[in-house]
Amino acid sequence: MPSLCYTGRMKGFRDFVLRGNVVDLAVAVVIGTAFTAIVTAIVVNLINPLIAALFNADSLKNAFVVHLPTTAGATSDLRFGAVLGAIINFVIVAAVVYFAFVLPVNYAMKRAFTRKKAEETATPAATPPTETELLIQIRDLLAGTPSPEGDHTLPAGGGSHRA
Repeated sequence: MPSLCYTGRMKGFRDFVLRGNVVDLAVAVVIGTAFTAIVTAIVVNLINPLIAALFNADSLKNAFVVHLPTTAGATSDLRFGAVLGAIINFVIVAAVVYFAFVLPVNYAMKRAFTRKKAEETATPAATPPTETELLIQIRDLLAGTPSPEGDHTLPAGGGSHRA
């Protein structure tokens, strides 16, 4: 009996893991981690030195340091520059994610929704005539008289061939 329960649990776990959204989430975490490493390198190696040069510090981590005396007689440092670097890092990551992922996906979803809405609201006139309706139109045109089913004449300006 315990083996049956174990396989039932494993089947449930397998079904959970193989769901599309779990796999998509795992891929997003891996790509996000790699992307964060790239952005962090750009912030640490390019942006932080530029900002640190403005504030005469060797790195942003050492800019805006406030020394607080402690009760033991030493000092404790508040590193506002490091916080500023983290904020810059976050803003860059958020901007790239928004402009590279969110904006294009929202645009694609909006286009798909508009297309689907247009298909749903298509008028019957936009649908092509059936084979029977075409045959009735041909018969009426050849006879030159409208049928009881309705007027099936060619629209104005239609067809340039004359028999």
